[in-house]
Amino acid sequence: MSKDERHVVFQDRLRSAGLKVTAPRVAVLGILSDREHLDAETIFSAVFVLLPRISLQTVYGVLAALVSAGLVRKIEPAGSAALYECRVGDNHHHMVCLTCKRVENVDCVIGASPCLTPSNFNGFIISAAEVNFWGLCSECQLVAAL
Repeated sequence: MSKDERHVVFQDRLRSAGLKVTAPRVAVLGILSDREHLDAETIFSAVFVLLPRISLQTVYGVLAALVSAGLVRKIEPAGSAALYECRVGDNHHHMVCLTCKRVENVDCVIGASPCLTPSNFNGFIISAAEVNFWGLCSECQLVAAL
């Protein structure tokens, strides 16, 4: 897909979600479409190359709007900065390396959300369950074996 075609797709996503199309929003969607599990500062650095007048605060505002609109998913692995991804609308989880903090997607074997059921609902209506698997990635296993 060409850069112009991607731009149109991102504009359509924003409009469909009821958001105004802005250069920062399009840029953030573009960055997250190319790479997953990025923190706000990494996203800011990538967007800054495209839009040198953008601030980190603007990127945080864009991310909040995109998460609220359901276009971006925010994940918060314990001990790490919040990470963002464009993979939304499915029920997947994450594997997090304890050493290098690499994050990988893993499809849920149950399929539908929520895939976990609490023993007591305490009056809640459950809409989602977040699962993070913790361990060592293959690269860190090799280093640990040395």
